[in-house]
Amino acid sequence: MKSLLRKIGSFAKVKGGKRLPKGMTVLDDPTEHPYLRVVDFGSDGIDRSNIKYIDKETFDHVKRYTISDSDIYISIAGTIGRVGIVPDDLSGSNLTENAAKITNISTDIDHRYLMYYLRGPLGQSAIQNRTGGTSQPKLALYRIANIDFPFKPLMEQQAIASILTSYDDMIENNRRRIQILEQAARLLYKEWFVHLRFPGHEHTKIIDGVPAGWEKKPLGALLTLQRGFDLPVSRRKEGCFPIYASTGINGYHAEAKVKGPGVVTGRSGSLGTVMFVSGDFWPLNTTLWIKEFKLVGPHYANHLLANMKLEQYNGGAAVPTLNRNDVHRVEVLSPPSLLLRMFEDQSHDIAKQIDALTSMNLKLSEARDLLLPKLMTGEVVV
Repeated sequence: MKSLLRKIGSFAKVKGGKRLPKGMTVLDDPTEHPYLRVVDFGSDGIDRSNIKYIDKETFDHVKRYTISDSDIYISIAGTIGRVGIVPDDLSGSNLTENAAKITNISTDIDHRYLMYYLRGPLGQSAIQNRTGGTSQPKLALYRIANIDFPFKPLMEQQAIASILTSYDDMIENNRRRIQILEQAARLLYKEWFVHLRFPGHEHTKIIDGVPAGWEKKPLGALLTLQRGFDLPVSRRKEGCFPIYASTGINGYHAEAKVKGPGVVTGRSGSLGTVMFVSGDFWPLNTTLWIKEFKLVGPHYANHLLANMKLEQYNGGAAVPTLNRNDVHRVEVLSPPSLLLRMFEDQSHDIAKQIDALTSMNLKLSEARDLLLPKLMTGEVVV
């Protein structure tokens, strides 16, 4: 039986997020008030890798603009059309002005079912068709409210949502395991190379604040940073190799420019994000990538750059810019080669587990996305 069409605004309200007041900013250190940005909206839900926070004073100014786990978020500027539901532990987060929430949803609508519809091809098409603007495209709140939605009996909605949610639950479980593994690698680096509690540290003399056998050297003696490569959108061909911009993956291409494993960081526009890449990839010209690992391996180099807080070496005026020559001159500690090999071996084992979980999540996402439109159209009956 063909579903009846109802406008989203007939059974829910659409409300916008809020820009932070002038002079107030987001924080890296966790507080009771997460602040969700469009960059945190991944294709499969919330990306927890770089969530920011606000303090209580800032929260008091924007406390009306929070989102709960019974709402649906949707990005309305920048990357338009990222849709999802925040997990329980992020319920109550503040929402960026570049996102909206669908809230006060009627009890005869399963909010998970509505979310999946908007994530699917029909919902995404409706979103893109209602996006306005030229230089800065934006999705107006009233246009979201006017999207036609296929209304089905509540039990059917719940059945469809439950099937799709089972995939997302497995993806989220794997994502949390990945975060634990990444945290383990970061803690291992800090334990050995920041706090200097490396294997055998009890029997190592400290001379002028440096363990015996360690040396202070310019970063350029350990590794070589290189500017990335141009790749206009018009030249991109669909493929499996990730394209890295200054803050993360910007798409995929049929060709790789650099063999992995590698390390990428921002060169222009956004600085400070350091990314480990296990496979072959294409770094864009807004990035710097490590062309040569001279004395250190890729895992150690990844943590070393991340702990250097590269944003402090900004040499740009209007646009933040990182000059590789300036960074090459920064003095860092160079540990003994045996210790570096031990760290690379342990980090490699962790990375293999992360790659396996990432690959599993990709397959789960593909299976869910193939099933989603068939469930929505009734091709697969529940």
